[in-house]
Amino acid sequence: MVNRTPPAPGQESVWDYPRPPRLEDSTQHVQILFNEVVIAETRQAKRVLETSHPPSYYIPPEDIRLEYFSRSARRSFCEWKGQAAYYSIAVGEQQAEDAAWFYPEPTPAFAEIMNYVAFYPSRMQACYVEGERVQSQPGDFYGGWITSNIVGPFKGGLGSWGW
Repeated sequence: MVNRTPPAPGQESVWDYPRPPRLEDSTQHVQILFNEVVIAETRQAKRVLETSHPPSYYIPPEDIRLEYFSRSARRSFCEWKGQAAYYSIAVGEQQAEDAAWFYPEPTPAFAEIMNYVAFYPSRMQACYVEGERVQSQPGDFYGGWITSNIVGPFKGGLGSWGW
């Protein structure tokens, strides 16, 4: 059993998130910077909440500067959301391969995030939620966003694969 961190008032524990994951609307101010350019900014994100994972934020395409994005060949599969496709991002001379993902044809339970884009915070210059800089979820497989109101421990680090 994982040694769960008890949440303080105003915090969420990732161990209280459901499995299968839940999708919820967020009106929090989300901002993503890459090479000194704000490439995404919204108050209309969707959060995916899944046991042991910090939230992933999905940004509507109309709130993203898609001129910096190009489809990559990478694909992956989520048992809950379906087949994901990826974007690489280039701003000026700086590039990040497979730095964001989306679901062009998600499962019916996640239809609301069709073409919304999620970002690996570790591959961006900075990601913010309500002005707080996001920390990346450990490991490179997951793209969760850790803020001061989210407590773990979080899946993704060494020794957590079997959780």
